[in-house]
Amino acid sequence: MTIDEQTVEKVAHLARLELGAAEKADMIKDMNKILGFMDKLNEVDTDGVEPLVYMTAENNPLREDIVKQVISTEEALKNAPDHDGSHFLVQKVIK
Repeated sequence: MTIDEQTVEKVAHLARLELGAAEKADMIKDMNKILGFMDKLNEVDTDGVEPLVYMTAENNPLREDIVKQVISTEEALKNAPDHDGSHFLVQKVIK
C-alpha cells in the first residue's frame, strides 16, 4: 500500500488539520516511510512467539486499602470560599 495525496487529505480531514501543498508532500513521504517500516516488521518470523501483554511476569503487589486519616465535612469545608454546609459551591460552567 502506498500513500497518495487523497489519503493524506482524508487523514488530515479526520484529524481536523489544514495542510499546505508542501506539508502534504512531506506527509506523503513520511507516511510511506512508516508503511515501509511496518512491511519490514511483517517480514520477521514470529511463529511460536507468545504475544506480550506485560513487560514482566511479576504481579503488581497491591496494598490493603486502609483509612489513615479521617477528615470531617466541617474540616473539609473550613477553608472553602463558598459552601452550603455540606457541599462546595462553585460557579456553573456548563450551559
